[in-house]
Amino acid sequence: MYLSVVIPCYNEEKNLKRGVLDEIEKYLTKQDFSSEVIIADDGSTDGSLKFLDKYIKYHPRFKFLRNRHAGKPYALKAGLKSVKGEIILFTDMDQSAPITELRKLLPYFKENYKVVIGSRGLTRKNFPLYRQLASVIFRFLRQGLLLREIVDTQCGFKAFEREVAREIFSKLTIFKEEKKVKGWRVTAYDVEALFIAKKLSFRIKEVPVNWEDKDVARGKQKNFIKESWEMFTEILRVRLNDLKEKY
Repeated sequence: MYLSVVIPCYNEEKNLKRGVLDEIEKYLTKQDFSSEVIIADDGSTDGSLKFLDKYIKYHPRFKFLRNRHAGKPYALKAGLKSVKGEIILFTDMDQSAPITELRKLLPYFKENYKVVIGSRGLTRKNFPLYRQLASVIFRFLRQGLLLREIVDTQCGFKAFEREVAREIFSKLTIFKEEKKVKGWRVTAYDVEALFIAKKLSFRIKEVPVNWEDKDVARGKQKNFIKESWEMFTEILRVRLNDLKEKY
């Protein structure tokens, strides 16, 4: 198996119904490499589970994992445990960065990069102005503390060599700090994962990808102020962990 696509899922019924899985299947069918798609549910409470149960019956490339609600990093970790591909792609269900952008990432693995990440750049289609501004502020604060050389740590379109991904996830301290999760939870786990990759001397390549906000799911209710604060505290946590030599 060459490629494993891991997609976290939390209340994605509306995105599912607009055909995102068919888009992924159509693209992968045309490729000359073997692949699988693992959908790791994060305790969805809408119609996502019913939709996925039906979908996988007719699409053998797809696998569906049911998990308790614990947040996106835990869903990704669950998916990572069962992958078979040499290369792992993490992508979001809304396909704001479409699966077709994978063609831009894969060539860099032949150049001995171990982690290849999509970058949304500064202009993001259909992204509210206040969120674009917040992204600039977040990047400024984050680069002041961690990963100065990376522009966009938060794009959900990231690829890893399988064993590299597993080693990185085994060192994520977020899994050692159990928290009760209610509703949609955004974290800056990406920052910690990339920081660990750098600490382990894995070569990282950042690649511009086409990105347009296509998320129509309404089950992921977002509190902008709370989300921003959580992400900032995650950055501080990684910085403090590094000072304490936890990596």
